[in-house]
Amino acid sequence: MLIKDDIIEKIKSGEITTLFRRWSRPGAKAGGSQMTQGGVIGIDTVDVVEPRDITDLDARDAGYASVEDLLEHLNYRNDPIYRIRVYFKGEDPRIALRENVGSEDLDEVIEKLAKLDAGSKRGPWTQEYLQLIQDMPATYSGLLADTLGLSIPEFKPWVRKLKALGLTESLSPGYKLSPRGEKVLEALRNLKS
Repeated sequence: MLIKDDIIEKIKSGEITTLFRRWSRPGAKAGGSQMTQGGVIGIDTVDVVEPRDITDLDARDAGYASVEDLLEHLNYRNDPIYRIRVYFKGEDPRIALRENVGSEDLDEVIEKLAKLDAGSKRGPWTQEYLQLIQDMPATYSGLLADTLGLSIPEFKPWVRKLKALGLTESLSPGYKLSPRGEKVLEALRNLKS
């Protein structure tokens, strides 16, 4: 579920507590959470609703002046309407992780990267990606993908795995290595020498 920056800020402040989406199947589940560019959004409930069941309070909780305004915003397709009750759960834990460069967890991260490499049908890739991002920071992802002979949809999920470990940071455009990523790449190079 994509959530725009301004909506995330309003969820953080409590101004927005409800989102509405048209989905052919649920794109979120009750009790779950979603990592966003602005932090973690918690999901209380996910319900299918009919337009006639949407109240003025629902519309205001979603940041709309009226039910009519909300429904106008949802007229982009005919899939069922989902009402998602949300709250701000906390800051992105990857931010603190990016700064964690202690040697005590270095071996653990390198072990996780080895597992990612071992589980890949393409073979070892993690050090190559880290090196590419270090060599070409703030570079459009399409160019990075092309450098590796991949499409953007083939490339991005792998970078997200590195980001989840706190090794990269997203920029506009592209990526850069975090302090933790720099330390891990240096350790990987030392292992091979």
